[in-house]
Amino acid sequence: MTAVTPSRRPRTEREVRIDLAAAYRLAALAGWDDTIYTHLSAAVPGEPGVYLLNEFGLAFEEVTASSLVKVDVHGRVVDGSGRRVNPSGFAIHGAVHAARPDVECVVHLHAPWGVALAMLPGGLQPTSQWAMRLYGRLGRHGYEGLALGAEEQQRMVAALGGLDGLILDNHGTLTVGRSVAEAYLLMHLLERAAQAQLRAMAASAGQVLVASPALAERTYRQWVGDGSEWDGDAEWPALLRRAERLSPGFRD
Repeated sequence: MTAVTPSRRPRTEREVRIDLAAAYRLAALAGWDDTIYTHLSAAVPGEPGVYLLNEFGLAFEEVTASSLVKVDVHGRVVDGSGRRVNPSGFAIHGAVHAARPDVECVVHLHAPWGVALAMLPGGLQPTSQWAMRLYGRLGRHGYEGLALGAEEQQRMVAALGGLDGLILDNHGTLTVGRSVAEAYLLMHLLERAAQAQLRAMAASAGQVLVASPALAERTYRQWVGDGSEWDGDAEWPALLRRAERLSPGFRD
């Protein structure tokens, strides 16, 4: 993330709920869902240690602002609703939120191109403008099986550090953002960049044009500018309109 953090009006819980529900719907429209698995989570404004998560058993396309459940860092329901969540699924999210109080939203997916990218030893390369917008912003975490105990959580958050996301080897992808819009847009860029790279590699026996580190860094700097605008600021209003057209009802 950029070093400059402009002053912004504090977010309300209602605003975060609407954005997170929209992000779930947009992820479904993009084909990023995995039946009832994987999650997008967001911190509740004014309630430290409390986060919003999808109710377990709902498809992404069914999530609404009011159906989001409040949980603590361990995935335990704290809003008195009695609704089910997937605490094991929140293990990744809880660890990241606890380690990164600067983050509003965490997106973890098993999206097709991201999973394929997670199988490549070289990971994401600066082969497209999408990828160069992410240059130097992603870490990697080695696969350790389905379990995610306290020791692995420590290794994962260490790999993330202050970066904007992770490639989870043999597993999937993760992005974080200071807003729901930022986390979602970074995942959009990552999935697009992975798709472009993998298609080019398949068409050319792995021989693709890779930008030099200096060029990739310069291109990234051109994207971020002075840091006054966050990733997703420009794109989110249009994405909300798309969700309204193609998957209405998320504000309910």
